[in-house]
Amino acid sequence: MASALFQRSAGILLHPTSLPGPFGIGDLGSAATDWVDTLAGAKQSWWQILPLGPTGFGDSPYQCFSAFAGNPYLVSPRLLVEDGLLDTSDLDSASFPASHVDYGPVILWKNRLLSLAWDRFQSGRGAGLKSDFDRFAQTEDAWLSDYALFMAVKDTQQSRSWQEWPEHARLRQPDWLKRAQKELAKAIGLHQFRQYLFFRQWGKLKKYANDRGIKIIGDIPIFVSSDSSDVWANPEWFVLDKARRPTVVAGVPPDYFSATGQLWGNPHYDWPALEKSGFAWWVARFRATLKLVDVLRLDHFRGFEAYWEIPAGAPNAIKGRWVKAPGEAMLQTVQSALGGLPIIAEDLGVITPEVDAMRKTFGLPGMRILQFAFGGAGENRFLPHNYDNNTVVYTGTHDNDTTWGWYRTANESERDHFRRYAARDGTDVAWDLIRMAWSSVADCAIAPLQDILNLGAEGRMNFPGKPQGNWAWRFQASQVNPWILSRLGELTEMYGRSRIEKE
Repeated sequence: MASALFQRSAGILLHPTSLPGPFGIGDLGSAATDWVDTLAGAKQSWWQILPLGPTGFGDSPYQCFSAFAGNPYLVSPRLLVEDGLLDTSDLDSASFPASHVDYGPVILWKNRLLSLAWDRFQSGRGAGLKSDFDRFAQTEDAWLSDYALFMAVKDTQQSRSWQEWPEHARLRQPDWLKRAQKELAKAIGLHQFRQYLFFRQWGKLKKYANDRGIKIIGDIPIFVSSDSSDVWANPEWFVLDKARRPTVVAGVPPDYFSATGQLWGNPHYDWPALEKSGFAWWVARFRATLKLVDVLRLDHFRGFEAYWEIPAGAPNAIKGRWVKAPGEAMLQTVQSALGGLPIIAEDLGVITPEVDAMRKTFGLPGMRILQFAFGGAGENRFLPHNYDNNTVVYTGTHDNDTTWGWYRTANESERDHFRRYAARDGTDVAWDLIRMAWSSVADCAIAPLQDILNLGAEGRMNFPGKPQGNWAWRFQASQVNPWILSRLGELTEMYGRSRIEKE
């Protein structure tokens, strides 16, 4: 992988939804550029984020309506004012909590603003954007047309899953497609415009970051949501029946975390069909995502070697089977098409020798989570003395509790092991883990902002298995004070991870 990731460096995990601001959810405006400046000032090299797609039910960035589209709720209203598409008075009705995202009211408010901006754009405001919008719609047509139609139809169906739509819409019957494209033309235009606004704002933000020596680590979930334009518009790439409903779904088998496994419910890929196509859909997906970020975390890397296949309709993940996947062939194809593989392999959980061999074949760095390191034996692969250089170490991730939350709920064996291993008394546990990560031999060290802020369980981003109430945490600008930044910068410099200057 030709990437600055191989240089010794550090960064912070923070999804844009968690940025501060008055509009109910973090956005791509001034708070985002301020955050980039904060990273640079603290000598960081990386900003790691979660998937940027348009979220659906449950608000999870890992269950999006498209693997190619962006999240329109991240569009900055103030930047739309600067574009002439909104007036300052349009923003006066914003009244949201500052500590968390209340998704229902925020989505309604953002949708109203985006519709207003579209109406004004059609009436001639923001005229300087028209040629750029037309160019975007043409350039991204391979996915954008299907996505915009999908969302426009969903609006007419009370947001129901496409698998509950009338048969002519569910099966994309040709006569219906022609009629829908004509009858829903204005709504299709709105969804194309929302995507244009997102990509325009994100593109400027990424350039701002890169110009200041900050690179962005993004995320590709291995599976896509069953309720997505990807499955609706490309049924040939998924294992579906004639009615286009999944016959098998994704998950993981029972383990020490869950006696019944995890039933995710995503449709499985038709890997033979994808391989026959030269993995064209995967190449397009990697190429599109790498326009938005500099490096990708490839989620559930284990599933590219073999995946757990569960019959559709099963009550849990117990009665499944392992099926081999052509992950090595896919990665070789993507590597050839892109000229490299700027990928971090998410190799957590039970990893077989075959999975580890595939990662090493491509020289991909794996992940280590310090919260998983304690309470066992010295050969635990998450303990820093077992790392190699080609590793990204985290204190925790979006799926873990904060470090303080972990420590307060850990059993005494884990806490005792941590205190003896770190030679610390446990009174500054978050920063003890940060120091441990930063001082390790791993090429890259990442901490969630919550750990840098010393937050407890109130700062947790996601609780796997909990259907609602996740992805809502936000920080306040006042929490990131100069003393914390100075402490982080000093630690980063001390352990040779200072910010990589722009090449």
